[in-house]
Amino acid sequence: MPQIESFRAIEILDSRGRPTVKVTCRFPDGTQASASVPSGASTGQAEALELRDGDKNRYRGAGCRKAVANVNQFISREFRGTSFSTQRDFDNFLIALDGTPHKSRLGANAMLGCSLAFCRAVAKQKQTPLYQHFAQEFALKAARLPRLSINLFSGGKHAGGQVPIQDILLVPLAATIDESLVLASEVYQVAAELCAKRFGMRLLTADEGGLAPPCTRCEEIFELAVEAIDRTDLSDSVKLAVDVAASHFQTNGAYQLDRQILSGEEMV
Repeated sequence: MPQIESFRAIEILDSRGRPTVKVTCRFPDGTQASASVPSGASTGQAEALELRDGDKNRYRGAGCRKAVANVNQFISREFRGTSFSTQRDFDNFLIALDGTPHKSRLGANAMLGCSLAFCRAVAKQKQTPLYQHFAQEFALKAARLPRLSINLFSGGKHAGGQVPIQDILLVPLAATIDESLVLASEVYQVAAELCAKRFGMRLLTADEGGLAPPCTRCEEIFELAVEAIDRTDLSDSVKLAVDVAASHFQTNGAYQLDRQILSGEEMV
C-alpha cells in the first residue's frame, strides 16, 4: 500500500442542496482521488453521527465546516507519511483516532469521506476498477459489477410520506450495465405513464429519483410496480427490491403500516 501525502476537504452541496463533505486523498506519486458523502433524508437509529456546525444563520445549522476542519487540520496531519496494508487497517486506525462509539468526535461525514477517497486512490494507483479492488480486499471473486437497484417509487421521508415504505426498487437481471439501464428505463417510463393516467400527475420525482404517486396503501404501490413491469412484458428480466426504512414508522417496538399496528414478525 502507498504512503499517504495528504487529505484535503471542502464543503459542497449535495443533490438536495444540503451541505456535505468532499475529501481528496493524495499520494506522493501524484495519484489522487476524491469522494463526497451525501446524507440520506432518513437516518437509521444505529447510524453514526454526521458532524454539523449548528450555526442557525448558515444553512440552518447544517453546515459542515467543523467536519472539513477535522479533515484538513487533524486527520491529514495524523495520516501524513503512513501506509496501510489493507483498507480495514486504514479504517481501524481512523476509528481509533475518533475514539467514540458513534463517530461523534471527528464526524462520520469526515471519516467516511477519507475512507472512500483513500480506497479510490489505491484502486486508481493499481489501475484496478473500484469494485474489483473491493473484492480483492475481502478475498472475493468479482466477475462483474454488482446488480443495479434503481428507484421506481418512493414514499416515507424520500417523498411526501403518502406510504410509509421508503423505496420500491427495480433490479434488472441483464448481464451488462447497458442492458440493465435499458430494462429499467422502459419500466420507469411505463410507470410514469401509469401515474399520469391514473393520478393525473406529471413526471415529478422524489429525493432519489423515484416517482411518488399518491397511493394510500403499501399494497397499492406494490401493485402499481408489478403492473408497470407486466405491461413491459419484462417480468422475467426485472425484479423488485425494497428499502423499507422501518425505524421511521416504528414506535415502542411496533410498526404502524397502513393503519395497522404490527410486530416486527407481522410486518415482515
